[in-house]
Amino acid sequence: MALGRQGERQADLLVGWAELPRSPGHAFYDRLQAVLIEAGFDGFAEQQCAPVYAARQGRPSLPPGRYFRMHLVGYFEGIDSERGLEWRCADSLSLREFLRLGTTEPVPDHSWLSKTRARLPLEVHETIFTWVLQRLAEHGLIKGDRIGVDASTMEANAALRSIIRRDSGEGYRQMLQRLAKESGIETPTADDLVRLDRKRKGKRLSNADWLAPTDPEAKIAKLKDGRTRLAYKPEHAVDLDTGAIVAAEIHPADEGDTTTLLGTLEAAEVNLTTVDAAPTREAPAELVADKGYHSRDGLKELEDSAWKSRVAEKKAPDVHRWHGDTEARRAVYNNRVRLRSGVAKEAFKRRAELVERSFALTLDRGGMRRSWLRGRENLHKRYLVHVAGYNLGLIMRLLIGAGTPREFLGGVSAHLILLTTADGALTGILILSTGTEAAMLVVRFEPDLHG
Repeated sequence: MALGRQGERQADLLVGWAELPRSPGHAFYDRLQAVLIEAGFDGFAEQQCAPVYAARQGRPSLPPGRYFRMHLVGYFEGIDSERGLEWRCADSLSLREFLRLGTTEPVPDHSWLSKTRARLPLEVHETIFTWVLQRLAEHGLIKGDRIGVDASTMEANAALRSIIRRDSGEGYRQMLQRLAKESGIETPTADDLVRLDRKRKGKRLSNADWLAPTDPEAKIAKLKDGRTRLAYKPEHAVDLDTGAIVAAEIHPADEGDTTTLLGTLEAAEVNLTTVDAAPTREAPAELVADKGYHSRDGLKELEDSAWKSRVAEKKAPDVHRWHGDTEARRAVYNNRVRLRSGVAKEAFKRRAELVERSFALTLDRGGMRRSWLRGRENLHKRYLVHVAGYNLGLIMRLLIGAGTPREFLGGVSAHLILLTTADGALTGILILSTGTEAAMLVVRFEPDLHG
């Protein structure tokens, strides 16, 4: 009898999915979800990833749409590590709905994300990036007439103190200990090594001599804040009319701007082709870049191509000597003439605003200034989806007036209206509004008739 009553009590606790109480989702992610579903994002992602997934039955894999959505959340929430991304998604009902997870489905863990990214080739991530560019083009957010290029630095997931010599495999600390013993210090302390390292002559770290064993592709470079670290070099090509990033490349940090420029422009040209906005020799696009990209060979490559250069010129210490290179002379002088126009001044102003903003949003606010991944291609995969989130933010800003959830919540406005009725009562109306929703609270204050 007791077991029967217990079974009846347990049966009363079983309710269906439709009967469960549900809180309203985040308005920003709900609107972004509608944009992705309306454009058929999940079907497209599954189609692109189908050759990589096994045809036979086995353990259910991570759906491609969910994999890319989690990395989009990483940009919108400013989360750098995949462990933090897992914790944040597991902690939020709104993000669970955005990932299209059932009530009992677990959030994909960090190892599941890394394994999926390792199995998906870079070309798939590039295809998703161009798919987002096509959505931008549908909303009129890609012009392709003026492209600004600039680069920044990203700290690699490798410690500078772990570097070793390429020729002998000797570590940096081991080298200091050897130098200390050669100078007469048999048992050097940590302070001795620091003083020796500070005073020794010829102190220089060269990528030709040193490498990081944990991430050989990371290079020794000076970051934007002046620190010397192992790093990578992200480079953006930005549409100066809309702010859309049309190419996002990851280069070795020790390569100069003049070396990486052509590779970034080639990627931008390929991506613009997918949205029918590619420059041609008959209708070239303006290339706006700072003086770090100015070189004779580079300008000679750009002359009579699909790009019309407006590259800031370095101040020459003396008279140019061309040594018979008339093509370089013509390219440099044509670029100089284009720099003197009012169009160039306005273009450089746009470049300083939009290109720098793209790095501030993707690296600083978006959480990618310090990488937790190793390997340039592995890092490039996540970075492409991260920048795709930036581009989706442009669509969201066009639709609801905010490009991130934080900006959306910051745009909440409040208005208080006080009205006096004929009988002397005071009515207060409080209106709270965001980009897409509004709520109103009405409070009536009756007059005190007894004084």
